Amino acid sequence: MAMEDASTQVDTAFTRQAYRGLSFENAWAGATSLLRRTYTKDLTGVDLAITGVPFDQAVSHRSGTRFGPRAIREASAMMCYERAYGWPTNPLEEMNIVDYGDIAFDYGRLQDFPDALTAHIAKILAAGPGTVVLGGDHYITFPILRAYAEKFGPLAMVHFDAHSDLWPDDDPERIDHGTMFYKAVKAGIVDVARSVQIGIRTVTEDHMGVRVIDARTVHEKGSAWVVAEVKRIVGDHPTYVTFDIDALDPAFAPGTGTPVWGGLASWQAAACLRDLAGINMVGGDIVEVSPAHDTTGATAIAGAHVAYELICLYHWARTRR
Repeated sequence: MAMEDASTQVDTAFTRQAYRGLSFENAWAGATSLLRRTYTKDLTGVDLAITGVPFDQAVSHRSGTRFGPRAIREASAMMCYERAYGWPTNPLEEMNIVDYGDIAFDYGRLQDFPDALTAHIAKILAAGPGTVVLGGDHYITFPILRAYAEKFGPLAMVHFDAHSDLWPDDDPERIDHGTMFYKAVKAGIVDVARSVQIGIRTVTEDHMGVRVIDARTVHEKGSAWVVAEVKRIVGDHPTYVTFDIDALDPAFAPGTGTPVWGGLASWQAAACLRDLAGINMVGGDIVEVSPAHDTTGATAIAGAHVAYELICLYHWARTRR
């Protein structure tokens, strides 16, 4: 489709009269809302809210994911001209999607952050929309899950990652991006019988009942087998999808805090996400994009594609509820 005449172009992140529609604007200019969606705090009539969580104070190695939401949004600008490849529907034209902006928090009061994030997400959910969250380090998923569990009860979880993030941690005050799912299981907000981790390739002694499909299994059995197994496990239960960008091999996503070799290829992740269509996804996130560690921008581009796929999964689930 041809670009609009330059004299008529506007920044639709601010000027769109309705929340739907593609955006034909210069990808290198204008606001960096995700997919050039409208920036707004008004959730009236909204189906899905994108929100950023620029937090990286729980990392165990390289910091920098606080810049992830901005980098993902910027990378997504080149994708707002058309629907996501491989999907028969177009959520940008069929669903009211807005960019709700980032959570505001005091970086000097780390102890207040978890409750602030839970409240941020709960406020959105109470207004009606679901969320797709742009991180930020992976700790953020724990406060988000708390908000979702308040609405839906214990959640099924589909978790793409190199790490299980199930390492033991019984200190309620610790904030760590490697232990938050241990705490989520202990808190009863994740249903382990309906949860699965994909791409794991680091050692965890106890997976606490969560099904693990490690990276080698993905390589050997293929994405179709993986998706069939995931759908068998989660069934029709309300499901949260969390995607740590280090699920991808560092060859595809070097810009992350704790890269591990032997990971998924981009095409494997794309096939899995697209074929998960039909699960009852109620929310999701893309985390651990650390743009300073990737001068090519490839990691942020991958993150933007993941975000778009999560939007499509949410839309597909919503049309079938």
